[in-house]
Amino acid sequence: MLDPALLAPEKVRPLLRREYEQLVELGVFEDERVELLRGQLVTMSPQGASHATVTARLAQYLIKMLDDAFDVRSHSPFAATDDSEPEPDVSVSRRQRRRAYHPSKALLLIEVAESSLRKDRRIKSAIYAENGVPEYWLFDLRTRTVFVYTRPQHGLYTLVEKRGRGDSLRPTKLAGVALSVSKVLSGR
Repeated sequence: MLDPALLAPEKVRPLLRREYEQLVELGVFEDERVELLRGQLVTMSPQGASHATVTARLAQYLIKMLDDAFDVRSHSPFAATDDSEPEPDVSVSRRQRRRAYHPSKALLLIEVAESSLRKDRRIKSAIYAENGVPEYWLFDLRTRTVFVYTRPQHGLYTLVEKRGRGDSLRPTKLAGVALSVSKVLSGR
């Protein structure tokens, strides 16, 4: 790994989101699972069976509870900032009438973590807060808990609550939606 301090006074030039999208369109990353975080290409961890199952459940439950005014996407780009285009495990945004686009605003973003917990907690939460995403859920599969991030201000979420089995998740911007943590994690 290159230590940028060794290059001083030169600087490492980050990749901009629009440049990244052009490279994606050209097929440069066709055989790679990468996302753009803070101007850097970051490889994405392979998904284990638990990760894939919980992510699929979340998307399925949300699709059933929401109408056609919303887009529920899985593992799709989110145009968060000029230098970041993460791919949250699940995103919910208001449906746009454009033909093809990556949403730049979301009502709810969800990450499911086994090996990516530190990245999701420290880097992605700040990116999502900077974008003004009102709610971010982080499912920690190792502890079987969910961290609910709300009230974004100045690039940070000012409220983080921990939820576990027996608790329900009710997104602040999605009226009528309620998910049982136990049901999402165990399927029952």
